Amino acid sequence: MVEIIAYIILGSIQLLFIILMIYGMIKVLPYGIIGLLLITGFGLLLIKAIKDRLKSKEDNYYSKNIEK
Repeated sequence: MVEIIAYIILGSIQLLFIILMIYGMIKVLPYGIIGLLLITGFGLLLIKAIKDRLKSKEDNYYSKNIEK
C-alpha cells in the first residue's frame, strides 16, 4: 500500500514537472521547439517500452514464477 502511494506521489510530481516544462517551451517558441521534439521522442520511446513489456509473455512468466 505504501508503495502505491509513493508511485502516485512520484507520478503526480513528474506529470506536473512535464506540464511545466512544456508550458515553458511554448512560451519561448520558436526556440522551445527543440525541447518539445525531445520530450515527444522520449514519450514515444516510453510508450513503446511499456507496450513491449505488457505484451511479453516471457517477462510475465518470469515475474510470476521465479523467486528472487
